[in-house]
Amino acid sequence: MWIDSNAYIGHWPFRQVRNSSCKALIERMDANGIVASVLTNINGIFYKDTQAANRETYEEISSNRKWAKRLIPFAVINPIYSGWERDLEESSGKLGMKGVRIFPKYHRYSPDHPSCIAMVKRCRDMGLPVGLTLRMVDSRPSSWLDISNEWRLSDVMPIVKAVPDAKFMVLNLSGSTHLEKEDLDLFKKADVFMDTSGRNVLDLAGLMETFGKEKFGFGTHSPVLDYKTGALRIASLREDEVDAKTREDLQSGNIKRFLRI
Repeated sequence: MWIDSNAYIGHWPFRQVRNSSCKALIERMDANGIVASVLTNINGIFYKDTQAANRETYEEISSNRKWAKRLIPFAVINPIYSGWERDLEESSGKLGMKGVRIFPKYHRYSPDHPSCIAMVKRCRDMGLPVGLTLRMVDSRPSSWLDISNEWRLSDVMPIVKAVPDAKFMVLNLSGSTHLEKEDLDLFKKADVFMDTSGRNVLDLAGLMETFGKEKFGFGTHSPVLDYKTGALRIASLREDEVDAKTREDLQSGNIKRFLRI
């Protein structure tokens, strides 16, 4: 069984992306043996009112009962936008969102902003995981209108330190994964899940040794990235690196436990 922990629908404003609808995603899932996908709407990164994108996600998934059984929606919330508390309540209640994604670089606030910390604490109290993305697209060939700075793993530590008992997803590990010892010790104790899509997951076995094998699972970051690489990084692990149980956990077990599904 495979569960994709990091997929998107919606449009990227600076270049064309294909397979960006629920219908296209389900078709790709069927073709690749993926039983479920955690889903975020890219439009929420760029709409001034992110809740409009969350409602779009709900409406699209609701248009097909079969999709609702396989797509696990996360809401995009901007904690410095007025009314985020109402957006969060609506998303987790009426819209049935199973978690939250935040994009501080695009929404122009620091991860230790008081409103961001307040939102993460609220998510913790509601049992909702909070997803952070180290990189949406490679900045080198990106549009001059896009942001150019990318995160390293250390950049998410202020919010982990502020709310160490929250649940975090750290996705697309594309920058440096180095942490100082004190931060590494805290990160290893925290309830964190990381996906296999990023370019710095070349040595998945080494990362699991550093951070813990229970913290990793399959993710594609599609349709921004290709649909195969995240799975190939798990499939290519040697038998002397992982046993059958660990491989199964990477494919689906770890994300199922993390999301309690």
